[in-house]
This record gives sequence, structure tokens and C-alpha cells, in this order.
Amino acid sequence: MAIPIPNTLARKIFLERQGLSRSPSKALGRQGLYDMIHDLGFVQVDSIQWVERAHHQILFSRNQTYRPGDLAHLAEKDRSLFEHWTHDASIIPSAFFPYWKHRFVRREERIRQNWARWQGEGFDQAFEETYARIRDHGPVMARDVKAEDHKSGGWWNWHPSKTALEFLWHTGKLAIARREGFQKVYDLAERVIPAEHHAPEVEHDAFVDWACRSALTRLGFATSGEIAAFFDIVTPDEAKAWVIAHRDELQDVLIETEDGKPRASFAFADRVAALLDAPEPPARIRVLSPFDPLIRDRNRTERLFGFFYRIEVFVPEPKRQYGYYVFPLLEGDRLIGRIDMKAERKEGVLDVRRLWLEPGVKPSAGRLEKLEAELQRVARFAGMETFRLQSGWLG
Repeated sequence: MAIPIPNTLARKIFLERQGLSRSPSKALGRQGLYDMIHDLGFVQVDSIQWVERAHHQILFSRNQTYRPGDLAHLAEKDRSLFEHWTHDASIIPSAFFPYWKHRFVRREERIRQNWARWQGEGFDQAFEETYARIRDHGPVMARDVKAEDHKSGGWWNWHPSKTALEFLWHTGKLAIARREGFQKVYDLAERVIPAEHHAPEVEHDAFVDWACRSALTRLGFATSGEIAAFFDIVTPDEAKAWVIAHRDELQDVLIETEDGKPRASFAFADRVAALLDAPEPPARIRVLSPFDPLIRDRNRTERLFGFFYRIEVFVPEPKRQYGYYVFPLLEGDRLIGRIDMKAERKEGVLDVRRLWLEPGVKPSAGRLEKLEAELQRVARFAGMETFRLQSGWLG
């Protein structure tokens, strides 16, 4: 029989699985940072620095002792992390690299088919030339590879050189050695990924088993579709087949959604007791990145928290409901609203423009005090001296 899980408990389970139930002020350090990223599975990378870049804010929201220099050290010195693709560009434990080889093969097949259809024959010569240049002369950024360096013409006449670098990166032949001013520096994957992670090969069934098992562990409970979408490295059909093949390990659970409707899902049978004993998350208010893994699956967020969120970066300004880059607010086990703010670096201030609280959430004195404490933490993290509340910020 399926085990019913009330909505409040389901939220607590997911928050615990997403690293948001631990003390956000406990000393982290590099090993703790690696463990956090490993437990999350990945951390999305984004270039927008409206307050702080997404990957830094995701980690800071889970532990305020996080220091960006530690992330750079793990990725660029220890090489225990690498940068690649899940549903988007992400920072991933290097120990996962052998499983990503399956993604590389699948991605290369699709890209070659598409490009051959779009551009005809000959484009792959530029890939070979770019690879040879990096192999023989060392790491490059996109700006270092000029079209005039390639006398063969053809492919270079119809697309910028960055495409060759991105193709070689997407297909695992190159890796991101480091970033300079957030620009990618590409090198051969075998010179970036530690040999113990670069060399191993994993056969297909073991790859699917790892991907599905790892996804369900990090989600706590999920449908086969949610399992497939987590890393986005297996297909929905592969995830569905995995669930069928491992039914003896899985427990049916009925997750109560925010509107009271049950949703059939699966959890590992031997972990159900621990899930049902999920801890209370800290009661403090935390500002989340728009790319936080808690809200990455927007539909799951809406089902569990009753919170509809869409980033409006690409929405024309007159059509925006809230703003260009608006941050969700987490209080305890509830998503209570969103806030429009920006780091004004020349002034050294975090400029708070507008707060929107969800229906039924009151701007009580205690709640606003907790919010202002969080704004001060975020301001300091972003390198600002303080925060400033604009007139009418409460709406």
C-alpha cells in the first residue's frame, strides 16, 4: 500500500534533501563545501551578477560561512569539481565524470546530425583544427581563437569560433580549466579532469542505475519523470524502465500537494523511515537564487509550496509581473514571497526596491526584522556595506 505523506512533511523532506534544513551558520570549509555540492548533485552556474552570481548565492543560502574562493580552489586546484551540463551549465563533482561520458556521446550524435543538416559537409575540419591547437599550444578562451587562424574557410565563414570550442566541450573532449573574468578557459579534458575520474568507463545499465538512484536519493520522493529530469542525462523511458526493474526496492508514496490532491510517487523503501522523520528547517528567512535547485523544477515547486515562480529576465519590461531579476524568499518550510533588489556596486549598497508577500503572509514586525537581518547578510556577502530600502518597498 502507498504511504500517505502530508504536504507539510513533504516540504520538509524536500528541504532536507536540498540541504536547506542544516544550520546555515555552521563552519563549512572546503571539505564541507564539496560534501554540500556532492549531496546536491550539482549547482547551476549563471553569469548574471544582479546581486551575486547564482552558484555563489545557492551555496551561501545554505551556509553563510561559504567563501567563493573555496569553490574556485576545489574546481581549479583540487579538480574535485568540473563544469558541465545538466539541464543547464552546472558545477558537478568530478567523481561523476565517468557517467557524463554517456551524455557526451548522446550529445555529439545529435549535434553532428543537426549541423550536417544545417551546414553541409566540412564543418568537422574546424573542430579538428581547434582541438589540435589546444593540444599543441595549451588552453584558450574563445577570444583567442580567431577565424583568420583557420585558412580552410568553410565552417569558419558561417559561425564564430566559439562554436567549435563549445562543441568540443559539450562532447567531453575539452573541459573548463578555469574562468577569467567569468570567461571560460578551455583545455583538453584529460589535462583538467583527474585521471582517476577521466579514465573509467561505465556500461549503459550501470550508468542508468546510477543516474536514477542518485536522482531519487537527492529528491527524496519522485515520479519517474522527475527522476529523469533531475540530472537530465537519462531519458524519461530509461527512468520509467528503471522504476519498473527496481520495484522491489521502491515504496509507493502519496504526496499531498499544496492544494490537497495526492500525487503518486516513489521513494526508496529502506529510507522511508528517515524521510518521515525529516527535521524542521531553520525558521530564519533566506533569499534564494532564481536558479536554486529547490525551485528549479517550477511545477514541483508549485505543487509542494503553492508558489508560482518564473524568472522574467527574458520577458519584455512592459510585460513583467514583478521585475528583471526577482529573488524568492524562504521562511522555515514556506516560500513566503519574492523581493526585487540589486547590488549597486558604485554606491556600495544593496538596493531593495520592492517586496511581494504571498497571500496570507503578513508583514509583521517580527517577519520584517528577520528579513532585514537576511538582507544585511546578503549585502555583506555581495561586498556591499549595507542595504537600502527604497520608498514604497513594501508595496
